[in-house]
Amino acid sequence: MIEEQNQLETNPESLEKTSALDVEPGNETGESEANTSEMQANATTETSASAQTTEQLEAAQTIATLTQEVESLKQQLEQQTDGLKKRYISLAAEFDNFRKRTQKEKEDLETQVKCKTITELLAVVDNFERARVQLKPANDGEMAIHKSYQSVYKYLVDSLKRLGVSAMRPEGQPFDPAYHEAMLREYTDEYPEGTVIEQLVRGYTLGDQVLRHAMVKVAAPKEPSVSSQEEQSEQPQTNNPAN
Repeated sequence: MIEEQNQLETNPESLEKTSALDVEPGNETGESEANTSEMQANATTETSASAQTTEQLEAAQTIATLTQEVESLKQQLEQQTDGLKKRYISLAAEFDNFRKRTQKEKEDLETQVKCKTITELLAVVDNFERARVQLKPANDGEMAIHKSYQSVYKYLVDSLKRLGVSAMRPEGQPFDPAYHEAMLREYTDEYPEGTVIEQLVRGYTLGDQVLRHAMVKVAAPKEPSVSSQEEQSEQPQTNNPAN
C-alpha cells in the first residue's frame, strides 16, 4: 500500500490521466442523453406538425365534400321547386279551364231550359195577337172583356221582355235564312229582290239565340211579259188552215 501511494505521489501525470479517464465516460453519457432527448423532442415536434397537417388536409377534404353535397342538394331542391311551380301553374290553368267550362255548361243548360219554356209560351202570345186583330168589340161589355185579356197579354209580353226575349221586325230587311223562313214569294217591282215584304208569323230571339224563325213573304222580280207582236207572230203558225 505504501508503495502504491508513493507511486501516485511520484507520478502525478498518471493520476491526472486516471482522473481524466474516470470523468470522460460520464460526460459522454450525459451528452448522449441530451442528444437523445433533443432528437425525441424534434421527433415529437415533427410528429405533431405532421399530425396537424394531416388533420388540416382531412378537414379541408371534409369541407370540400360537404360543400359539394350542399351544392348538389341545392340544385336538387331548385329542380324540385321548379317542377312544383310548373305543376302548380298547370293545375291552376286546368282548374280555371274546368271552372269556365262548368260555368258555360251551366249557362247553356239554363238557356236551353229557358228557351224551351218560352217557346211553349209563344203560342199563347200568338193567340192573344190574333184575338186583338180579329175580334172587334161591338158594345161596352165586349170592350171590357177585350181590355181585360189584352191587359193579360201586355203583362205576358212585358215578362218575356224582362227575360231577354225580343220580337223580330224583319219588314223591309234582306232575307236572312238564319232568322227568317220564306213561306211565300211575291213578284213585284216595289221592293228589291230578296226583301222581306211581310211577316206572316212573328219570330223571336233570346239574346243571340233564335227562339223561333219569322215566317215571311219575300219579294221576287216580275217575269218579263210577252209582247202582243210576239204573240201574233206565234199564232199564225198554230192557226194556219193549210197545216
